[in-house]
Amino acid sequence: MDYKTTTANLGCCAMTPGGCEGCDRNQMSSYDWLSDIPESLQSSDLVEVQFKNTRKGYYLNTERIDLYKGDIVAVESTTGHDIGEVTLTGKLAELAMKNHRYRPDKGEFLHIYRVARPGDLERWEEAKRREEPTMIQARQIASSLGLDMKIGDVEYQGDGNKAIFYYIADGRVDFRQLIRVLADTFHVRIEMKQIGARQEAGRIGGIGPCGRQLCCSSWMTTFSSVSTGAARVQDITMNPQKLTGQCGKIKCCMNFEVNAYAEAQRSLPDREVVLETSSDSYYHFKTDHFQRQITYSTVRNAPVRLVTISAERAFEVISLNRRGERPEHLEADAGEERRSSRSSDILADNSLTRFDREHRGGRRGGDSRGGRRGGDQGARRERSARPSDEAGRGNGNAGERPQVRQFRSPRTPRTESTGEGGQQRIRRPRPETSGEDKG
Repeated sequence: MDYKTTTANLGCCAMTPGGCEGCDRNQMSSYDWLSDIPESLQSSDLVEVQFKNTRKGYYLNTERIDLYKGDIVAVESTTGHDIGEVTLTGKLAELAMKNHRYRPDKGEFLHIYRVARPGDLERWEEAKRREEPTMIQARQIASSLGLDMKIGDVEYQGDGNKAIFYYIADGRVDFRQLIRVLADTFHVRIEMKQIGARQEAGRIGGIGPCGRQLCCSSWMTTFSSVSTGAARVQDITMNPQKLTGQCGKIKCCMNFEVNAYAEAQRSLPDREVVLETSSDSYYHFKTDHFQRQITYSTVRNAPVRLVTISAERAFEVISLNRRGERPEHLEADAGEERRSSRSSDILADNSLTRFDREHRGGRRGGDSRGGRRGGDQGARRERSARPSDEAGRGNGNAGERPQVRQFRSPRTPRTESTGEGGQQRIRRPRPETSGEDKG
């Protein structure tokens, strides 16, 4: 089957006869799955344009310019013009704007001027080269002014007339003096934007502990608060090194499955209920929501004499306690605990040598001694597994060590005893002769 390659999705999950072209290298990349439908492009004049890192804007294509994903365009700005890359067009751009809750400045959408010209691209590249030196110098200026803030990134406008400084601060910062110093130093219009730790991690990007690109730099646009209660609901170990992400905050993915765990917990016994038996009291320790297995301990918040039972058995014990009865054991029978603690690894009972051949083929050249040697080695392993007393009985004396046959290489000289004097004579292997020499 031949897949149709479209210009709109080139470089972002576009299917070709040779397979997938791979994902887009840009952050917040979107797949335009309506690019093959002309009606979707004509249904809306909105165009989604992406700038540096995660900053996006939505503009009107009033000039009806033929735009496709990946085109570099010049767009209207409050001061001059900016340069960005088209990421979505048509109906999907309108839906993405509603999803991102984007609101234009002063309630009016800005317009797209044209496809970027070579001169526009040259000024854009020159402005991007100035960003890193500007950020380093701005950090030095902020430190000299004694401001408790960190400048994380600098973004120049496409024409180089404006610079946006992204900073992080714990509290409110009076940076009026800083703006005056920066304007006198760089001779551009200055705009300060405060961002959080999660937004900074999204702008920088990186790879998470799961091996994938950070969610904040790939698809997340809104960040909700994450508490340690989400980790407790999912029975995750309260280890700060594993709960926090690269931004230093609790990982956003803690909220992804917390609702599913909370719903599954409704069909399980309450964690505060104490199970009473004739011998001890058992407290909740941990829960396996997928297997519906609950582990109880005789000491609260400590792994002492752990017993794992099913949710049905826990409900049964709770009903017995309400009637004033105490079972002798927490588990249904004496063997339930042993069965639950057994490993469920499917490879645990399989031998590592189950695929080995008992008799391997011979060497190259038709020599089959290797196969016989493989059989002899298997026999030696079998004999070594027998009890030592059987080996002793075979030699006629239970206390005498069995003789072990020594195997030598055919090229190793053989030593033989000559008599009572104890002298040994070395016997070397005879060289092989061809049939002509024998004649």
